[in-house]
Parts: sequence; C-alpha cells; structure tokens
Amino acid sequence: MKKTKIIYWIFTGLLVALMVLGSIPDIMSVPDAVALFNHLGYPTYLLPFIGIAKLLGVVAILIPGFPRIKEWAYAGFVFDLTGAMYSSISVGDPASGWLIFIIGYILIAGSYIYHHKILKSASSGTSSNKNSLTI
Repeated sequence: MKKTKIIYWIFTGLLVALMVLGSIPDIMSVPDAVALFNHLGYPTYLLPFIGIAKLLGVVAILIPGFPRIKEWAYAGFVFDLTGAMYSSISVGDPASGWLIFIIGYILIAGSYIYHHKILKSASSGTSSNKNSLTI
C-alpha cells in the first residue's frame, strides 16, 4: 500500500504542478496566454474561466473525500487537454508540440489509476490501517 501511495503522489504532484502552472497565466491573462488563445482562434475572455476551472480541479483532486467531484475533475482535465490538443492540431501546429499533451495524459492516467488502486485497497480491507487513507 505504501508503494501505491508514493506512486499516486508522484503522478498527482506532477499533474497538479502542470495544471497550476497552466492556470496562473490564464487567470492573469498574461500576454503569452492571450497570444496563444488568439493563435488558436478563441476569445480571450475564456482565459480566466479556464484558469479558474483548472485550479478548482486541482483543489478537488487534492482534498480528501468527495469522490464524484474528484471524478469530474479528472474528466475535466482530460477534456481540457483534449480540447487544447485538438485546437493545436486544427491550426496546423507541428507534431513536436504534442509532447506536453502526451505527458499530461500520462499524468492524468497515472494519478487516476493509482487513486482507484488506493480506494480499492482501502475498501477491501487490505490496508493495515483504513484510517490512514490520505488521498
């Protein structure tokens, strides 16, 4: 169980870092974020909305409990990443830029899979201390 939790927190920590680092420029509407949105053809008023949604998703994943909200947060991250990748492909950006999307998908999948492994382990009673569940 300890190994599973460590792997979960590695994936989740990196996912949280990726999402927070992506959300702050959006919320602040920094010039680079505005330029990217203009390049993709989106209105800039969406930037703060998407940034706040990412931050709320991070909070949902980090706070223990609330399993349904946590599921929606993971889904939201997949939708965000898929939309960004689709938009990038649609405007003709080179495939070399896809690496960040692939890394994002791996982090989301790893965090999600290990989150469920911890839940399954805790619910089946294989954990020596059920009250030590801190996800």
